[in-house]
Amino acid sequence: MNRNRMTMLRHTTVATILLALMALSACSGDSPTPGGSTEDPLGHVHGVGVDPGDGTLYVASHLGVFRVAENGTRERIANRWQDTMGFAIVGPGHFLGSGHPDLSEDLPSSLGLIESTDGAKTWESLSLQGDADFHAIEAVGDRIYAYEARSGALLVSDDKVTWDTITQQPLYDLAANPAEAHTVYATTDRGVLVVSKDGSNPVPVVGAPVLTGIDWQPGGPFVGIAPDGTVMLSDDTEAWRPAGQLDGPAEALDAVVGQWHAATESGVYESTNDGETWRLVLAGDPS
Repeated sequence: MNRNRMTMLRHTTVATILLALMALSACSGDSPTPGGSTEDPLGHVHGVGVDPGDGTLYVASHLGVFRVAENGTRERIANRWQDTMGFAIVGPGHFLGSGHPDLSEDLPSSLGLIESTDGAKTWESLSLQGDADFHAIEAVGDRIYAYEARSGALLVSDDKVTWDTITQQPLYDLAANPAEAHTVYATTDRGVLVVSKDGSNPVPVVGAPVLTGIDWQPGGPFVGIAPDGTVMLSDDTEAWRPAGQLDGPAEALDAVVGQWHAATESGVYESTNDGETWRLVLAGDPS
């Protein structure tokens, strides 16, 4: 293949990745209020997670946080149409979030870090209300990593109140090994996997594939979704192997032992065999 064609293909691939990630990370500063639909619209999915208390799947979206039943039906919790951008489940009924309020609520347009201890029925502001719009939240014990989309800053906190800046660059998703709280991985807007240790400026992970959504299952492996939907696994972020296949890049990803969930444009999928096969558990809204 000649050099000009190789350059053209490389530019085309980068452009495709950028367009996919820009579409996945887009959000509105406004959250809609109920519009009379009887189909309980879901909207764009921003986060997924399983409650360790009862195994229930929760989906955070542009139109609220939803509890998903085993038969695939969904329920908007507390009828709150909060645009929940960042989302993490940290314990039974214990969630962290961020984003934008339901327009019926008298709150700033950016929620900062918020917390629920009753399964998303109610939320309390913890810090940075009005000043931060976290699009990704990763909790590792008492340490919280969060990506603030307006400033492009990766922040870290050990008390959920005071924050330090690790870097400022366009990022997409975050992941951390539960056994290494001082190390955080991120995917950039170009799909490059980078790592920061002890608050250092992130550097690329040599040999890592291009990835969108990422997560680290407790005890391993590291899980990532390529832009074409290929599920990529690694035990040490050095050697990688393909597993199963989704139908496109990940809007959200969560990997707990025995239950992996990934959201794509078509809906939320579940794997119970470490990513080899996936089944649709929640269909997305019709386009």
